[in-house]
Amino acid sequence: MKSRKLAMVAALLALLVVAGCTSKTEPGKEDETQKPTGTPEPTPTETGGLSYIPGYQFRQPEAGDTIAIIKTSMGDIKILLFPNEAPKAVENFVTHSKNGYYDNLTFHRVIDGFIIQGGDPKGDGTGGESIWGEPFEDEFSLNLLHYRGALSMANAGENTNGSQFFIVQREGITEGEVDALREAGYPDDLVSLFAEHGGTPGLNFVHSVFGQVFEGMDVVDRIAAVETDKVDKPLENIIIHTIEIQEVK
Repeated sequence: MKSRKLAMVAALLALLVVAGCTSKTEPGKEDETQKPTGTPEPTPTETGGLSYIPGYQFRQPEAGDTIAIIKTSMGDIKILLFPNEAPKAVENFVTHSKNGYYDNLTFHRVIDGFIIQGGDPKGDGTGGESIWGEPFEDEFSLNLLHYRGALSMANAGENTNGSQFFIVQREGITEGEVDALREAGYPDDLVSLFAEHGGTPGLNFVHSVFGQVFEGMDVVDRIAAVETDKVDKPLENIIIHTIEIQEVK
């Protein structure tokens, strides 16, 4: 796998993020597949006063919240959405869902111990567009990180979000990753959440998290466990019948 360095400044108060990333293809080359690009080695992160709410991502839905129910051929996955932290990603996902854009698409990329990915009309990772007809910018927050169960935008590089999304399926993280998070300056309570729940911390500030599974991780695990080909495509299609959007009363 080729390596590429992503350098980005997220102007969220005084937050500075520099993240390394590896990918099978370089954005802009022949294959512009949108995908989470592996588990990069964490590099130093300065959090200069950025506020966050520990455990916010794992709260249960309450009145006024918006949830999405991804109805698949293997069961339902229920997700709490976070429009305050990721307004464009949520608007894009909700509008596409209500318009039937995702109906009868597949989870075209499945890697057990990593992610399940869908939302591409072409079904091969190279298609899809946003509701605005052009890519939209990344949205990052310390309240929304790549814990197990996170719903996040696939992309082909910085600020290239379209229609594709993925759910983090990985259980646990290594002691080395825990140490790296601490060395990178992550607050201890956020490091503890990764240690407790698992996830892919190397994708933080590279892909935009905008939701969290609160019911149906067993379905995610079953999907992740299916047999795939050499490009991680399930041998038998895993269908997204529809995505239902509900407002919690």
